[in-house]
Amino acid sequence: MKKGLFILWAMFFVCPVLLLAQEIPMGVVSALKGGRVEQLATYMGPQVELIMESRKVATDREVTLEKLTDFFSKNKAREYSVNHQGKRDESGFIIGTLTTITGQFRVNCFFKTSDNQYIIHQIRIDKSND
Repeated sequence: MKKGLFILWAMFFVCPVLLLAQEIPMGVVSALKGGRVEQLATYMGPQVELIMESRKVATDREVTLEKLTDFFSKNKAREYSVNHQGKRDESGFIIGTLTTITGQFRVNCFFKTSDNQYIIHQIRIDKSND
């Protein structure tokens, strides 16, 4: 009986939390892990602000894709690990560490909702001091 109540409690409280956490597209994490810009593009809106090394590089989606392609050609991705993620109302974010052949970078993606889906509206890439 106690085991059944525990399972019911877990399903009632834990499952919704896991489902809400998955609303931020995990395909973004997969794309960053492999440095796959074309996969990342599927999650972008028409205007994506790209900030690299504390400088605003682009806001147009196409220019952002070109800059990201250039970045990943120079910094071949090895791994991307999510350090923090969250969501609130109509926005969300993931903050993680991108490990490349040239070093580590802190990569932040900020999302907003459009047609009940999260789309990337800002990507920030900074060299990590670790």
